[in-house]
Amino acid sequence: MNQLRETVGWAGRVLGGNLIGAYLHGSSVLGGLKPASDVDVLLVSRRPMDERERRALLEGLLSISGSGDTARPVELTVVVQSEVRPWRYPPTCDFLYGEWLRAEYEAGTVPRPEPMPDLALLISMTLTGDSPLTGPRPAQVLDPVPHSDLVRASVAGIPEVLDDLEGDTRNVLLTFARIWATLATGRIMPKDAAADWAVGQLPPEHRAVLEHARQLYLNCSYTEESWSEALRTQVRPHVDRVLAEIERLSSEVG
Repeated sequence: MNQLRETVGWAGRVLGGNLIGAYLHGSSVLGGLKPASDVDVLLVSRRPMDERERRALLEGLLSISGSGDTARPVELTVVVQSEVRPWRYPPTCDFLYGEWLRAEYEAGTVPRPEPMPDLALLISMTLTGDSPLTGPRPAQVLDPVPHSDLVRASVAGIPEVLDDLEGDTRNVLLTFARIWATLATGRIMPKDAAADWAVGQLPPEHRAVLEHARQLYLNCSYTEESWSEALRTQVRPHVDRVLAEIERLSSEVG
């Protein structure tokens, strides 16, 4: 994929010898890219980036990442190795690019280091996927994440995800299904597999919205997405049921 080559090539030019490795995670390694999937890349660096490097990396990503038919959205995360090896929680992200933040970037925002519980999930997916784009295999540069920290990271992101329920219904439902499946099984599944698992656990009245979200994920871009009014009315009761299951499981781990 040209975008991957461009992303890794640009990162290599910006970070130079400080780039330890670049790794695929997310849909690319958990079951394959779907019509609306991002291209997810994790970079492991020897040191934090300086201001010039941050601006240069951002400039390149704004031109490489897209949201149309010819270019997928790129989600790129940079972590300094010493921040996550030895592993500790919460981890710090040195730089995050996501297409959903494009308006902020174009208005002048430059990604800064900040705590990012989600890195626990990204690193676990990276280790599971074992797909280096450059550098050593991920197990040689990253420590495994304890299950208890996967639980903490999953639960920490729930309020922010829930805020997007109205505008990004498909992804919110699939994300909650995956959190539930991760807590119950200890594995981070592809979104469609997690939805299959969750549907099997749910009573019949709560299955239809998740089955619909799964079909949208497998077959539709965001511009093709549609929800009937009947399904819309079932979304919140479904979410309440799934969040209750997540809370029960997370309390057991805690």
